[in-house]
Amino acid sequence: MRIPILLIISIFITTLISCDDKDLGPDPLKLYEYSFDTDTEGWESDFADYPVGEEEFYELDFSHSTLPEPLDTTDGALVISGSNHSDDLFMLIKKQISGLEPNTEYEVYFDINLASDAADSSVGVGGSPATSVYLKAGVVDEEPGRIEDEGDYYRMDIDKGNQANEGEDMIVVGDMSNGTSEFEYNLISRGNEEPFLYTSDSTGTAWLLIGTDSGFEAITRPYYNEINVLFERSE
Repeated sequence: MRIPILLIISIFITTLISCDDKDLGPDPLKLYEYSFDTDTEGWESDFADYPVGEEEFYELDFSHSTLPEPLDTTDGALVISGSNHSDDLFMLIKKQISGLEPNTEYEVYFDINLASDAADSSVGVGGSPATSVYLKAGVVDEEPGRIEDEGDYYRMDIDKGNQANEGEDMIVVGDMSNGTSEFEYNLISRGNEEPFLYTSDSTGTAWLLIGTDSGFEAITRPYYNEINVLFERSE
């Protein structure tokens, strides 16, 4: 079971209180929270695993928005979308953070709340819009980007794995199943039970990564409503 945000906050507060009685040095926990009430809060996008120059055909888009109907349309969100003609489209959102202790190993937990319109157990072209679209998360030192391969496709310059397979820089934290039998938007939560291990560099800065790796050959359009990331220093 993933680590829910209320538990994350409880752990965070409890550990801070315990620091009053113990010499633990710098804060053992760092919590980064984003709710997108008014803007993107510095999050950016990137896309890969599609042919160079085909952005319009793939209908790639990223913006600040509000949640779609039938959800609360006054609640802010990040929306990213693309039509997966390549059967392998990767859609990334990323954010630089600071304040980590330099050269320190952390256990990282993600709590991601998003809206999906992919009905449970649904089928589609090339794969399911629910279970063939994998949500991934990770942390890296340097800003990720994309490169052009020999086949004139964009590829990410990090090890994100491919679809259901994890990579060194990103793990699978769930899929797009919306928890209902209907093709309408519903809020879902995804996260990791086992920690993602990350060692900070000498600057204490890093990049948070969240993305969808799709085997569904049509449009995927998640709305990220809240993102919470906990860094717990390994002792």
